[in-house]
Amino acid sequence: MARADVLITADELLRLLADGRPVTLLDVRWQLTEPDGRDAYLRGHLPGAVYVSLEDELSDHAVTGRGRHPLPAGRAVESAARGWGVRDGVPTVVYDDWNRAGSARAWWVLSAAGISGVRILDGGFAAWRRAGGAVEPGAVTPALGDVSVAYDDLYAGALPTLTADDVAGYGGVLLDARAPERFRGEVEPVDPVAGHIPGARNAPSTAALAADGTFLPTADLTGIFESHGATVAPGVGVYCGSGVTAAVTIAALRAAGVEAELFPGSWSQWSSDATRPVAVGH
Repeated sequence: MARADVLITADELLRLLADGRPVTLLDVRWQLTEPDGRDAYLRGHLPGAVYVSLEDELSDHAVTGRGRHPLPAGRAVESAARGWGVRDGVPTVVYDDWNRAGSARAWWVLSAAGISGVRILDGGFAAWRRAGGAVEPGAVTPALGDVSVAYDDLYAGALPTLTADDVAGYGGVLLDARAPERFRGEVEPVDPVAGHIPGARNAPSTAALAADGTFLPTADLTGIFESHGATVAPGVGVYCGSGVTAAVTIAALRAAGVEAELFPGSWSQWSSDATRPVAVGH
């Protein structure tokens, strides 16, 4: 049941809505080159879906020293989620239109805050359209939700995290979810230093996705992670550029039955500290 706890297919969502089941829909469109997805949302979104800003509501840029997308406080998540109409006991489906990055971040943040019943729409907005799902334009203002968070500090919330010091002495398998060329240090479009954390293994988040943007079958995901030695013991840690696309890999790992730890500050935090070692190449 691990996969069904993390993902919902477009067909499954269509059936839920056709049956009149209550579902909260959150549109979390975000791309590295286009971080504000509101315009795309306004042009067309799942009926009843509310727009969620990854930059403003799933990150806290007032926090310093913890990378480009520091985790928000749980109480801030609670306030935002109530504004989105999230309700206790009502499932929440999050979706995006780019490599599952925005939806995975939302899934991770909400789950880490202790909000249950959050799932990622497998294949995102494109999968919804392929399944014949309706689309509506304009903004949605939902009724105020009543959800409560269980954790105010998401760095010590319901999902496991790692600090930079934890990563430096990590005894498990550390996965870098960035593109191979960034991992190798050949290019670095965002952060001032190119390369990767010594000892990390490159497992790009996009490798967990099929050509249509859906997550690979569970057996295939298991094969990918086993090839990196990423099994339950002695532990699996994941990072990326700033803790966003790493959540895609963590969702894929959980779908394959493996619980992984997120380094939220990721490369943006690690590389900003000149005392931290940097590796390049494979």
